[in-house]
Amino acid sequence: MSKPRADAAKRHSARSTSPHRWSGRVTAHSNAMDLEPDVFEQGSASRIAASLKRSAQRSTRRKSEPFRSAMSMLNFYINRAGRHLGTKQRAVLERAKSKLRQLFHRPAEK
Repeated sequence: MSKPRADAAKRHSARSTSPHRWSGRVTAHSNAMDLEPDVFEQGSASRIAASLKRSAQRSTRRKSEPFRSAMSMLNFYINRAGRHLGTKQRAVLERAKSKLRQLFHRPAEK
């Protein structure tokens, strides 16, 4: 009985390490907006937020208002990076959410 479980685990790990992940395709070819290169790798929350705001406002393909598109893309990246996102970079991205709210003159999250 343990053999099928081992095979299933092997298949799952092979799928999860594939370079052809759906989330990578979504990020690269998103119909929501075009991002500036390496926007999420920047070390400054203010720079990330400003870049997302510019991208959202320039986009003609987004389906909602610029703030929602920018925040959705930021949340999508944080969620998809998961445990592979370092503690420092996760903190920077979480601060970028607050900065993005400030740039769009939105109230702070409670």
